[in-house]
Amino acid sequence: MNIFHQPSEASVRKLLRLADLASSDLTPAHLRHFFGCGTNEALEGVIGLELFDTVGLLRSLAVVSARRKAGLGAQLVAHAEDYARRHSIAALYLLTVTAGDFFMQRGYKRTSREDAPAAIRETKEFCRICPVGAALMVKQL
Repeated sequence: MNIFHQPSEASVRKLLRLADLASSDLTPAHLRHFFGCGTNEALEGVIGLELFDTVGLLRSLAVVSARRKAGLGAQLVAHAEDYARRHSIAALYLLTVTAGDFFMQRGYKRTSREDAPAAIRETKEFCRICPVGAALMVKQL
């Protein structure tokens, strides 16, 4: 599988829309830490990171429906985690409504929203976009 850095904004927005994930807060600066698989013309999967000192927010994991269950999501998560480690990130956080089991299988653990570091609590995803009922998960890298 070909994983590449900085997929186009248009292709990311299209895939996130198809997956019913928010993209309203995305800016070109966010794409600095986004990865895609497939091609920009036919993006099959995407994942993004927001990095803050020693913690990061894993976000926007989406795979086209025809390629789900093919391992693309797991490979994208592993790639993002490796990238985060290379950038001195000690812990990755994420918010999810539907993919808790997927992330638990990859070593993420549920944690209280009150325990999130300030940098994570201040993201638009945490305070405005994801519903209050979304599970907060963390993985120590």
